[in-house]
Amino acid sequence: MMDSQEKAQVEGAPVEETKVEESSNANVEVEAAGQVETTVAPAVETPVEEAPALDEAPAVDEKTVAEEQVATDEPALAEEAPVAEKTPADEAPAEETAAEEPQEEAPKKIYKTKGEVLERVAELAHGESTPGKEEVDMLKTVFYKLLVAEREAALKAYVDEGGDPEKYQIIPDVEEEKFKAEMALIKERRAKVFQQMENEKAENLQKKLDIIEKVKAMVTSPESANKSYQEFKKLQQEWREIKSVPAERASELWKTYQHYVEQYYDQLRLNSEAREYDFRKNLEIKTKLCEAAEKLAEESDVISAFHQLQELHQQYREAGPVAKDLREQVWTRFKAASTIINKRHQQHFETLRSKEEENLARKTELCEKVEAIAKEENKGAADWERHTREIIAVQAEWKTIGFAPQKMNVKIFERFRAACDDFFGRKTQFFRDMKSRFAENADKKRALVEQAKALQDSTDWKATSEKLTALQKEWKTIGMVPKKLGDQLWNEFLGACNKFFEARNAANAGTRGEERENLAKKRDVIARLKAVLEQPVDDMQDTVQALVDEYNGIGHVPFREKDKLFKEYHEVLDRLYKELNVTVARRRLDNFRNNLKNVAERGANALDNERTRLMRRYDGLKQEIQTYENNLGFLSVSSKKGNSLIEEMRRKVQKLKDELDLVKEKIKAIDAENSADED
Repeated sequence: MMDSQEKAQVEGAPVEETKVEESSNANVEVEAAGQVETTVAPAVETPVEEAPALDEAPAVDEKTVAEEQVATDEPALAEEAPVAEKTPADEAPAEETAAEEPQEEAPKKIYKTKGEVLERVAELAHGESTPGKEEVDMLKTVFYKLLVAEREAALKAYVDEGGDPEKYQIIPDVEEEKFKAEMALIKERRAKVFQQMENEKAENLQKKLDIIEKVKAMVTSPESANKSYQEFKKLQQEWREIKSVPAERASELWKTYQHYVEQYYDQLRLNSEAREYDFRKNLEIKTKLCEAAEKLAEESDVISAFHQLQELHQQYREAGPVAKDLREQVWTRFKAASTIINKRHQQHFETLRSKEEENLARKTELCEKVEAIAKEENKGAADWERHTREIIAVQAEWKTIGFAPQKMNVKIFERFRAACDDFFGRKTQFFRDMKSRFAENADKKRALVEQAKALQDSTDWKATSEKLTALQKEWKTIGMVPKKLGDQLWNEFLGACNKFFEARNAANAGTRGEERENLAKKRDVIARLKAVLEQPVDDMQDTVQALVDEYNGIGHVPFREKDKLFKEYHEVLDRLYKELNVTVARRRLDNFRNNLKNVAERGANALDNERTRLMRRYDGLKQEIQTYENNLGFLSVSSKKGNSLIEEMRRKVQKLKDELDLVKEKIKAIDAENSADED
């Protein structure tokens, strides 16, 4: 049996408002008196057996019939009709959450705005007809789905603009207030209709009780049974015309009525011709009902076919009996047609439940996938953005999956939402911390800009050059700042440095001739290195080293030629070292090892001091590499025009890593030298 809330929904009464994501399904409840309540739940497969037919009324002789002048219409025997299958409440299809649409019957119209929904709700609230529950629930779901989507979009825009999610306040929605007011009117109207139906059922109950009392009185007067036959037929017609009664009284009421009807028929003495006429008429009615039930197998809408079957069952119950030798045959035919419809109805919902289980399995996999992504380590902004794209893709897939079983649907959604919230919460905190670091870095760079501007007009060329060079080195150690602000600060800093160095170069114009001579000398060394590359000599390594020493001994060259010359020089050296299979790092390491003896001769602690210095250098390089890698992660996400800067930073990182490996080898060389001295 249905609980009170479900019963109210079926019969048109309002119920308490529920959350947006909830929808309700009613069960089937067939009243014995003929009231069939709608449902979308599957039916029990086995039909209810037909009640046994009454014995035929005893025959009477023609004289008795003539004397009593019984009417030619013979009353229908009190044969009990079959009852359509009932469905337990817990077999109803599962409900779904707010993010998904009801799965049974989609609304004919698609609402895209809250205004459209509100307009339809107002029509229902002020119209003449009673609003249907399915449409009211659907409108409520769509309205709040749109409202939630608007609020989430507003929150996202607020956060994207740099707002604090914890301080965000939801702005009251005017349309929501209007929507609630109109829904209250609908609820009030449905409550009135429900009360009217309840009052009508109570009146119908009393009418049927009065009819039972009248039939009971006829039963207690057997001598006037035939004379009261027309009145009895009238009471039967009145009984059929009376609509539904309270469900809890229906079955008992029907049984009581049948009991006295059967007793009345036992007292009748009608001629066989009238009885056979009634049997033929009832057979015609029940045959048509069988045909109608069989035709329902062709109905494409399983739910509609099931509901139509309930009505046919009710009509079968109200039809009179047929000849005794045909009763089992007719009932078997009707029951067989009913079984086909019931099986289709049951299979329909079994398919829905199977699909819901598949959806639950798919949603569980997506939960596990998001949880796994959320557990992965995020070393920088690039990792956060990559994982964000992965989770957004999973969320998009989630929306394509239908409902899960009712008992698990809310739980699985809460699990998925919790995993997503955990990830995005930690991401928000990461970028909040990054923003704080950017602010600190910006303050440090502003301080360097002020120091550079204070030195830009100095004429102490040597000391100021060293100070500005130191400031430039310090600038490189400071982390990233937002690109627009970073470009502004860098331009100010570079402008101050350039102003000083240009003034210094102008003051030192007399040294240009020497620089040009140095340029010619260095080009000569490069030419000789190329000659060695083209025509190797026996002492190639010593020759190259001598030329390198000569090159390093030459002074400065013009500033504009410095980078070009440096690139040309190192390209030749790289080719030579590759030819000699000697890398720069190896040369430096070899030189270091060769000088270890000289270092050891300075004193007992010289090697230890050198090792301590190298360890500090090693730690500093590791820290510098980590800083650059973090900055790289941010640049790869936020910079649109920073490709060249990214490549330069990557080369810088690789150079630092090579330097780190060299320092590590130097430390090993010192350890090996100490071990040799101990031996």
